[in-house]
Amino acid sequence: MSMPELSPAAQRVQAALQALGMDCQVVELPASTRTAPEAAAAVGCTVGQIVKSLIFRGKESSRAALVLVSGANRVNEQVLTGLLGEPVGKADADFVRQQTGYAIGGVPPLAHDQPLLTFIDEDLLQYEEIWAAAGTPNAVFRLRSADLERMTGGQVVKVT
Repeated sequence: MSMPELSPAAQRVQAALQALGMDCQVVELPASTRTAPEAAAAVGCTVGQIVKSLIFRGKESSRAALVLVSGANRVNEQVLTGLLGEPVGKADADFVRQQTGYAIGGVPPLAHDQPLLTFIDEDLLQYEEIWAAAGTPNAVFRLRSADLERMTGGQVVKVT
């Protein structure tokens, strides 16, 4: 049985994974994976194993920062302000799409329109297996948490 055809955004993520030599398989599910609880229910894992891809915007530079955080956690914006060296705010939908090429709810940890300063929530590393968005609000892929740093070039930090 062949795999169903992936949407263009999900294909882009799959191609980026293959280019990195990762054997991750993007899947598009009938159920929404837009929120961490929806994604966890759809793939049968804990909320903590879901990678939330959040885009923040520097309030002075307008520089984008991608924060990959466990679905069980919230980003402490004061911690992020310290890491970026300027106050931050959550990015709006237009800024997210402009910086990443994806809509909120489907932003993957890689394959963005431009390179992004990336921070990885250290709590994700407690899980051997995690799930990340793959370009659409119902596309995901499973990966080893140990591969997230190599995949993204991100810096592991405490963001909670």
